[in-house]
Amino acid sequence: MAKLKPSANRLSRTVALAVLLGLLVVLALIGRDRQSPQSGDFHRYNNKQFQVYRVIDGDTIDLNTPDANQSYTRVRLWGVDTPETKAPGKPVAYFGREATTFTERMVASRTVSIELEGEKTRGKFGRLLAFVYTDAGKMLNEELLRSGHAYADGRWRHRFYFRFGQIENQARKNKRGLWLNVKAQDMPRHVRKRLGISE
Repeated sequence: MAKLKPSANRLSRTVALAVLLGLLVVLALIGRDRQSPQSGDFHRYNNKQFQVYRVIDGDTIDLNTPDANQSYTRVRLWGVDTPETKAPGKPVAYFGREATTFTERMVASRTVSIELEGEKTRGKFGRLLAFVYTDAGKMLNEELLRSGHAYADGRWRHRFYFRFGQIENQARKNKRGLWLNVKAQDMPRHVRKRLGISE
């Protein structure tokens, strides 16, 4: 069997290496898409309109469109945290019912627009993270803060991070909504920490 010339041998190795690298890149992209249910979220949801199927609580709604293995899409409002009403094993938090009622009044059974944030489109429970706009063009996330029905959630950065903090400060200063009578023990830990309130 004739030996390959050194240059031909080198060329064969280079081609084989290029093919191998190409396959690794393709496999990595396929793996990333399989691991990440949000890979198509931006195209599917961003700047699109949907009807609200139901309101779960102040900061969580279901859209009337299928998602994964469900007949609806669960949305968690980006950057805000309303008092809990459905935390397992815990009583309804102070101002939780009021926050839920406020969200129901704003969007229940109505059409809303969804806006996503960069590449992070899902939270740890698989819920879609979004800024939600009412049919009147108001951002629900902001309206909850402005009226004192929600806390700014400073645990994760987003493009409205500082704006949400300012809106919360204004509501707190004017004692709107929950800020009129809220006690330190009523606040989520992350809010106490951000405001410098001791446990």
